Amino acid sequence: MGTEVRELKYEEFPLAVKLWEEYRGQKNDMPEERIFGVFANGSLAATARCTRHPDGLEMDCVFASEKFRGRGYARLAVQALIDTCGSKQIFIHSTIALISFYKTFGFVPIPEDKLPRTIRERFLFCFGEMAGCNVCPMTRQGNR
Repeated sequence: MGTEVRELKYEEFPLAVKLWEEYRGQKNDMPEERIFGVFANGSLAATARCTRHPDGLEMDCVFASEKFRGRGYARLAVQALIDTCGSKQIFIHSTIALISFYKTFGFVPIPEDKLPRTIRERFLFCFGEMAGCNVCPMTRQGNR
């Protein structure tokens, strides 16, 4: 069957929720989300999610299942998201260890106060110290 990279259909969202059980138990909140996935031999192997907030786009849930790691599938999912949603500015909360990965897509670190309010509020538990929570706010300007 090989590898297929594409946006998930709404009825496929439960596949992502099942995969995300390995990743902090994330859920989906359609209709403000788009999920991009990499299928390996018919199984959802990796995802990247784009959520439209009232004041900006956020990418999160970049995740590859443990059994599919090291094959570049997360990179393929992120690239599919950027190819589709990248005409607008995108914000992320990167873990410190993944800053260099996201830089390869054009993301740059920004001060926490430069995040749109509704995206910043998702990390209120850090009390204004995202670095202390192992998180670095980043953004990527839209394609020109």
